Amino acid sequence: MEFNIKRDLFSAGIQKTLGIVEKKTTMPILSNLLLRAGPNRVTIMATDREIGLVADYDADVVREGEITLSARKLHEMVREIQGDVIHVVKNERDVVILTCGKAVYRIPGIPADDYPLVVDQGDLAMYKLKAAILKEMIRKTAFAMSADEMRKTLCGVFLETEKNGERFIIQMVATDGHRLAMMKMDTGEKDFLMLEKGMILPRKGLGEIRRLVEDEAGDVFIGVQQGTCIVKTDHTLLKVSLIDGDYPEYRRVIPAEKGVVFRLAKDKFLHALRRMSVIASDQYNGVILTLSADKMVLNSNNPDVGEANDEIDVIYADETKNVGYNVTYLTDALEVIDEEQVDFEIGEGMKPGIVRAVGNDNYFCIVMPLKL
Repeated sequence: MEFNIKRDLFSAGIQKTLGIVEKKTTMPILSNLLLRAGPNRVTIMATDREIGLVADYDADVVREGEITLSARKLHEMVREIQGDVIHVVKNERDVVILTCGKAVYRIPGIPADDYPLVVDQGDLAMYKLKAAILKEMIRKTAFAMSADEMRKTLCGVFLETEKNGERFIIQMVATDGHRLAMMKMDTGEKDFLMLEKGMILPRKGLGEIRRLVEDEAGDVFIGVQQGTCIVKTDHTLLKVSLIDGDYPEYRRVIPAEKGVVFRLAKDKFLHALRRMSVIASDQYNGVILTLSADKMVLNSNNPDVGEANDEIDVIYADETKNVGYNVTYLTDALEVIDEEQVDFEIGEGMKPGIVRAVGNDNYFCIVMPLKL
């Protein structure tokens, strides 16, 4: 195997594998990526058996072949090399030599024979979606996923589609049982992926999809095949095994009765919450909101740390109310909002609160209150 490839392309391809390859595994080869040189192309593959990535790049291939190499070490080598083009050659002892200018690296490889296959999607129907839509939906929901591995179906986001007139709507939901974030957007497409039951994308797979679409300015293509979600860009194909199970009936959490609503500036609220979070600890992470005419007082009192108080202006003309929330949950809900003002709806008793952006009905976050 021997080829010449642009350093920037090579580095970008290797970097895409770093979140997939296993750091600690009983199969050492899963810490490696597979490098395959074919006609005028170099293919980089990585898999942990649940997620698979295939990336193709143009290269000047002198001799075809394949080898698996430590993804992390190869990334470090290519990152430190200075120059435009890297010469890569594998010798008869499966040692790969990287040369750029006067810099030379040698890295031992493992033959590719035992590397798990990342199978092509074949003739699977793929549907176009703007990368910006996928990126925005992940940004506004992923924070609410559960980290409790005992609740497997909550350790991911739920994605579903529905037809609205001639166009398809795509919707993403995440919840950990204490809060729920939901985002929906118009795909702008008349022909799109129809999901009868929806699908649950796992945390790690979602992170790889997010990384894949991060720098994409145009369209990506998405499809589903035998419990696997496939996302494709110009150079890269990503396969993510879906979580097998039924997502909870999240619509039951959405309050049917409207609570008391007050409006305020997002940034002022966010900064006030961050000041409250200074008092937070693992044992206590609450903030008490006291509403009265056109103002809200925030209080956080932690016996182990101290006390914090703040006051901000709000648009409110109802009776005085006290309600407590987890300060981190409120902060997370606000941080993903781009609009300048938010509406906060407080439910009666122990009913949840809802954070919405003013002028944007596509996103909301539900947060359960704390017992005062």
